Amino acid sequence: MKVRFAPSPTGQLHVGNARLAVANWLFARRHGGRFLLRMDDTDTQRGSKAYEEGIGRDLTWLGLDWDEYARQSERLARYEEVIAQLKADGRLYPCFESELELKYKREQRLREGKPPLYDRAMLRMTEEQRARAEANGKVPYWRFKLSGTTRTWQDLVMGECHVKLSAVSDPVLVRADGSILYTLASVIDDVDMGITHILRGEDHVTNTGVQLDIAEAIGTKVGHFTFGHLPLLLGQDGGKLSKRLGGLSLSTLRHDGIEPRALVAYLARLGSSDDPQVADMAEIIQGYDISHVSRSAARFDVPQLLGLNRRVLHSMSYEEIRPRLPEGADEAFWLAIRGNIDLAVEIAHWWAVVQGDIVAPSQPEDGAFLRQAAQLLPAEPWDETVWKRWIDLIKAETGRKGKKLFLPLRLALTGEDAGPELAALLPLMGRGRVLQRLEDAVQG
Repeated sequence: MKVRFAPSPTGQLHVGNARLAVANWLFARRHGGRFLLRMDDTDTQRGSKAYEEGIGRDLTWLGLDWDEYARQSERLARYEEVIAQLKADGRLYPCFESELELKYKREQRLREGKPPLYDRAMLRMTEEQRARAEANGKVPYWRFKLSGTTRTWQDLVMGECHVKLSAVSDPVLVRADGSILYTLASVIDDVDMGITHILRGEDHVTNTGVQLDIAEAIGTKVGHFTFGHLPLLLGQDGGKLSKRLGGLSLSTLRHDGIEPRALVAYLARLGSSDDPQVADMAEIIQGYDISHVSRSAARFDVPQLLGLNRRVLHSMSYEEIRPRLPEGADEAFWLAIRGNIDLAVEIAHWWAVVQGDIVAPSQPEDGAFLRQAAQLLPAEPWDETVWKRWIDLIKAETGRKGKKLFLPLRLALTGEDAGPELAALLPLMGRGRVLQRLEDAVQG
């Protein structure tokens, strides 16, 4: 078994790409196969080395490694060989129509109640007509002559699939400048590189029928590939996710504090009958089953991802998180805050609460209470019992209880109305910082 993930380095990876990368990687690792990372980088105008390097960083961040690496830009000579073969076999034929002419033809067919298919007019062009067109400065682009058969395969997700090639226009595979299009390059690569299983988006179903026709034309046996087409990924509102991908790039999610383990666990089971669970990579691999993926479109639910992210953070040991903690933060700090954070970016805030400076809201209405609380603050040294000892003293002296007792103290000491247990935070803050914040809350 060998699978591939073949992004174009023309932008950042987003969750739609990542879902396919995760599916291919888990499928290969689950079944002992190989995973090829291939850059479909023939688009030299939009592609860049920076994007290619960014894709590698994103996949590494997710924990996905690859067994082989390839670039289409290094295989141009091979493509020329296949193009020459297809031309010689009569499967690639030259076309000279302009975009304007093609648009007119499509509109004309629609007016006649016919599907807007290409009419293969160029197949009827004589050698003399072609020579005249080229003499007038026209340079042909090349279409692939489809067989007109129905391509059928048993899809790992969609079940039995059929594509009637008689209902599909002959695709352009070579541009007028001689550059190859994805549809052909991808088939050549998949054949040459020994790909056996192709997992990709549902939007490629028709393209799969076309590519099976191309594969057979270049000598590949029917049934060589096994396909799995994953349904579309939608937003929470049911709209197309692709229209709002800017905020869901992997670099943005990483910057916002999403844990890679949470994202992989979420994407692995998104749209399936299995609920996402906090697990290590070995467990995620073992539990991956593509047959559980639904044929219906899946919704990318950000709150569900955040909930999973929260559970991942809450399960992380001090040793796991230590490289990402602020300098000086110890295990006591991590254990104090980890149950109250949704994203790793919140760690810096709670470090400022216990060891730095914060701006807490002024509470002049509770000034007398806060002054009295300051006078009752126990002397150091402090341990985990200091909070209870202090609260018991305040209760006895002021008669306050419940929200009226706890909220003014929490606001003064942390600037928040909720958060980690103050019994754990107080020893980390120290008596001097606590006194100063009580004074600041009174003075405003």
